[in-house]
Amino acid sequence: MSFARPLLLLLLLFLPLWWWQRRKRRVTVAFSDVGMVASDARPPWWTRLPPVLRSLALIAWIVAAAGPQVGGSTVEEKREGIAIVIAIDISSSMLAEDFAPSNRLEVAKQQAIEFVRGRKADRIGLVAFAGEALTQVPVTLDYAVVMQAVEGLRIGSLEDGTAIGSGLATAVNRLRRAPGKSKVVLLLTDGENNRGRIDPRTAAATAESYGIKVYTIGVGTEGEARIPTGRGIGGLRYEVLQVNIDEDLLREIAGKTGGKYFRARDSEALSRIFHQIDALEKTPVTVTRYARYDEVIQPFVIAGLVVLLLELALSATVAVRVP
Repeated sequence: MSFARPLLLLLLLFLPLWWWQRRKRRVTVAFSDVGMVASDARPPWWTRLPPVLRSLALIAWIVAAAGPQVGGSTVEEKREGIAIVIAIDISSSMLAEDFAPSNRLEVAKQQAIEFVRGRKADRIGLVAFAGEALTQVPVTLDYAVVMQAVEGLRIGSLEDGTAIGSGLATAVNRLRRAPGKSKVVLLLTDGENNRGRIDPRTAAATAESYGIKVYTIGVGTEGEARIPTGRGIGGLRYEVLQVNIDEDLLREIAGKTGGKYFRARDSEALSRIFHQIDALEKTPVTVTRYARYDEVIQPFVIAGLVVLLLELALSATVAVRVP
């Protein structure tokens, strides 16, 4: 408990002085025959109650005047979410099986889902691109919808090819009107820009103009990888082909927008990259502390009145003072 006017508690120091003055003024009564009061030399205990009760009433009222307070401080957290669009390459080369035990796309999907699951107050969208780009989910706080859409990404749903510029431009278009100051694109690809009408550098310049940061991730091993090249009687037909990722372009896009380029050569590296991006793009949190106290004067005032009434009742009945 605290007090709004603690200096008033100093009045309690005057109570001992009041008691001393009261004892000093005590009246002595003379009797001609002490025998008549010998049996009542010591007054009953209740006759001493009135001054004690009056003291208690004064204490209660002094405490009330000092403004007793109860309560405490509360903390309010305000999270300003980041707007994020994940742009994933779903060209046929993402079926390359160099990310054991699965292919590139399945590992990328798994890590993207874990990334979404770890966010708290961020709006997240999803763009898929191959030879063309398509928004799968606009920026939203419904993480279940985003994760379901990531899980549903399939090779062949878009025209084949790698249109990095179209994928980035579509992601930027989704973010430019999104609320919040921090906006981020995560772009995953395993190839070189060979399709689409939008140059990747133009898309990067647009992202920069809107203050959108782009993290680029080159997915795939160096050298050769087992990649599907068509369908045969028994299913997909694979060939071991050279892996070509335009790292210079991806590094340029990231650097121009204030982001960072990563190279994921296996599933563990991709997992580490997502964790690094998660650490870099933390949601800003503003902590505001409020102190709220309520004065509890009424109980002390009432207690003082009750004690005073009891003192008056005793003084008028069983504890009558003798003049």
